[in-house]
Amino acid sequence: MASEQIGYRGPTACAAAGITYRQLDYWARTGLVEPSVRPAHGSGTQRLYSFRDVVVLKIVKRFLDTGVSLQNIRTAVQHLRERGFRDLERMTLMSDGATVYECTSPDEVHALLQGGQGVFGIAVGVVWRDVESALSQLHGERVDTGETLVGHNPADELARRRNRAV
Repeated sequence: MASEQIGYRGPTACAAAGITYRQLDYWARTGLVEPSVRPAHGSGTQRLYSFRDVVVLKIVKRFLDTGVSLQNIRTAVQHLRERGFRDLERMTLMSDGATVYECTSPDEVHALLQGGQGVFGIAVGVVWRDVESALSQLHGERVDTGETLVGHNPADELARRRNRAV
């Protein structure tokens, strides 16, 4: 099934991105990373995140872990939104701690390193594959029908029974 036809609930997105539900909720309420499939509308509704949303959540987590300020992360996420998240998996995000740079070629990475500053990079393709692997073990939800899609977790008998009952 195509990834744009699958959404992930908050707990699943948290597990795949390595963040807490409190972080997820805060980032959604403040507009840092909002669910693109289905936002929450009042009490009792479930947010639904796309695969790309989960990749961005994990990127935000990696930036936070390396000390980049939330303000600079917001700027980087806004830039990615404006680009339409195209070619995310081919991108390297670099930061010197104060600024986040988008590099789409080895030459751009090399030029940034030539500046002599200490920088670190996030190879988005690696994050992409990490999230893909994590989500394959977790539950997704069909966007059109709401059917729970069981990951490759053989121990989850309850989800299999729930799907058979429908």
